[in-house]
Amino acid sequence: MNDSKNDVKIVAYESQYKEAFKALNEEWIKMFFVMEAGDYKLLDHPEEEILNKEGHIVFALLDGEAVGTCALVKTEDHPLTFELSKMAVSPKAQGKKIGYLLGNALVEKARALNAEKIFLVTNSILVPAIKLYEKLGFIHTPIGHAEYDRADVRMELTFNT
Repeated sequence: MNDSKNDVKIVAYESQYKEAFKALNEEWIKMFFVMEAGDYKLLDHPEEEILNKEGHIVFALLDGEAVGTCALVKTEDHPLTFELSKMAVSPKAQGKKIGYLLGNALVEKARALNAEKIFLVTNSILVPAIKLYEKLGFIHTPIGHAEYDRADVRMELTFNT
């Protein structure tokens, strides 16, 4: 495998990547936590629960293999709001800035759609992920109600509209 960063390509969801979306996320979630009902809902039905509801999913391909993924889940029409969700990078591909490339691609997608904001929830033990989100421009906000038991951090990126 060539480790050159130039080999990473960000592509939009295609049905051939459906299993990779679930497998990458399951691998990552089970490394730190347990799978929850909300995980299965999105991972088992990405077309119905994300894409058909005006959301987006992207993949990072390394030498043609899906090694990372992330979703932009539409949560509100007015103001247009998305959740950055289901970011996962295979352990074998970490250290190649793939998380940043995925997150940035979806931040730019939300900006192009004239979204007002993107939020995400995560867990405080995931320090590298939190640093990545801060680098993408997200700021910490009160957690409020979160769909996942593991979520104890909420972050938001507001666009200047």
